[in-house]
Amino acid sequence: MKHRFMSAVAAAALLASSGAAFADMEAAQRWVNDEFQPSVLSKDEQMAEMEWFIQASEPFRGMEINVLSEGIPTHEYESRVLTKAFEEITGIKVNHQILGEGEVVQAVQTQMQTNRNLYDAYVNDSDLIGTHSRLQAAVNLTDWMAGPAKDVTSPTLDLEDFMGLSFTTGPDGDLYQLPDQQFANLYWFRKDWFDNPDYQARFKEKYGYDLGVPVNWSAYEDIAEFFTNDVQEIDGVRIYGHMDYGKRAPDLGWRMTDAWLSMAGAGSVGLPNGRPIDEWGIRMEEGSCNPAGASVSRGGGTNGPAAVFAIRKWDEWLRKYAPPAAADYDFYQSLPALSQGNVAQQIFWYTAFLADMVKPRSEGNNTVDEEGMPLWRAAPSPHGPYWEKGQKVGYQDVGSWTILKSTPEDRAKAAWLYAQFVTSKTVDTKKSHVGLTFARDSTVRHESFTERAPALGGVVEFYRSPDREMWTPTGVNVPDYPKLAQLWWQQIGDVNSGAFTPQEAMDRLAEEMDTIMARMQRADERNNTYGGCGPRLNEPKDPSEWLGKGGAKAKLENEKPQGITVNYDELVAGWQQQ
Repeated sequence: MKHRFMSAVAAAALLASSGAAFADMEAAQRWVNDEFQPSVLSKDEQMAEMEWFIQASEPFRGMEINVLSEGIPTHEYESRVLTKAFEEITGIKVNHQILGEGEVVQAVQTQMQTNRNLYDAYVNDSDLIGTHSRLQAAVNLTDWMAGPAKDVTSPTLDLEDFMGLSFTTGPDGDLYQLPDQQFANLYWFRKDWFDNPDYQARFKEKYGYDLGVPVNWSAYEDIAEFFTNDVQEIDGVRIYGHMDYGKRAPDLGWRMTDAWLSMAGAGSVGLPNGRPIDEWGIRMEEGSCNPAGASVSRGGGTNGPAAVFAIRKWDEWLRKYAPPAAADYDFYQSLPALSQGNVAQQIFWYTAFLADMVKPRSEGNNTVDEEGMPLWRAAPSPHGPYWEKGQKVGYQDVGSWTILKSTPEDRAKAAWLYAQFVTSKTVDTKKSHVGLTFARDSTVRHESFTERAPALGGVVEFYRSPDREMWTPTGVNVPDYPKLAQLWWQQIGDVNSGAFTPQEAMDRLAEEMDTIMARMQRADERNNTYGGCGPRLNEPKDPSEWLGKGGAKAKLENEKPQGITVNYDELVAGWQQQ
């Protein structure tokens, strides 16, 4: 999609009659000359884009709006810096509040349930796409941009440039959320340790294959065992072969719903999500918008052999190969623990942590050298024994601007202007250098990231590769994310505490999901609550009628095949040739 930009001089001339607009243009020029560099646009193009924002914002000048997002570096930058820029340029004051992810989901859910306007827009994970496209509480952005918001939709938005658009599109083909940032869940490892000739020789002698990036979970487990129990100590420091977290808190639920089951191989072939069975184990037939069940007895896979295997391995590895305190860590505590520098690898590492993992040693990061270059690398996630080609490999978090219908139209339009501003090509490249959570293809391919790529441990190369399409968020099979997601952490937490076995916990989880989906079905059939796309559960049958017969995959006789690894440098070279 191509757009014509007027020069900065022409833009200023159009506003010659307005002293306030001149002041806004002067403010825009200051921001463009300083904070908004580098950019994929020339300064003239940036100024033309800012001129559009100034004109479009005129009806809302002096308004004060409220938006909400979770606390990652990208959103902290928006809240601290970009709100100030937006106000100086447009005259609209934005209170950009930062809360924990669980609190953001709760606020979204509360506004949807009460129709009270708590916030004028949310950066809300695209994991809720199945919810937003069904509940009819979120603004359909496709219709919004073509209709009521046509006058406040930027001609330079360039939707085709956003990498996560397929994840924010509903079953109806319409857009419900605008990506603001995204980060993948990749494999992380200490390349300096893996390159050690002594460790390479010892590993090869013991396991019969090369120490390298694990392609499957068998190799990951062997490497975890090797560093934890064979190497044990490096430079006088006790080291471990694995890092994870296990605290009984909402974070633990996301740890599992963020595609852990599909990494093991549960679910069906299909991108961005498996059909008929997705990464939560929920069944929904191709061409349908009606979930049919989570339990194996209803054709789902939440308590199937592959899912149970995934939970068992998480628990086993946490106990055997991670630092002793890890079982009590939550999502936010696991990052500083990793930066201590005593862990060889982590199978489940969010690139949202990238900004912190490239901090200098002077700030307590022991995973970079004295020059600040990473001693670690990020690589594709290894997959479990149930995985087959064509399945998603991992998770991608796409924090996306979402406007609810309960927001008054003038406030929604002002918020939509802010959402476009913080994702605009004028500011996105600089914002991405701060937060390192890429949303635009043009940004990740910008020359400034080519220059910076060696310091970012392979993440830039990953986002430039076609492999990135295999890392996807929760999809449309999940009919109501807030209702169902809260079930996970409690059941998984009971595995970590020893109260239930993985099979018992997943049986309970699947049953609870089906119970809630049955309530949704009744509400949809009575009141059209989900627009006719609510669950329509299959009647339960003996699990043997489904297992390995179009339902959950049958249990493998051997769940630990031969370990397979790949050389990291050869892997990256292959990406660059594609």
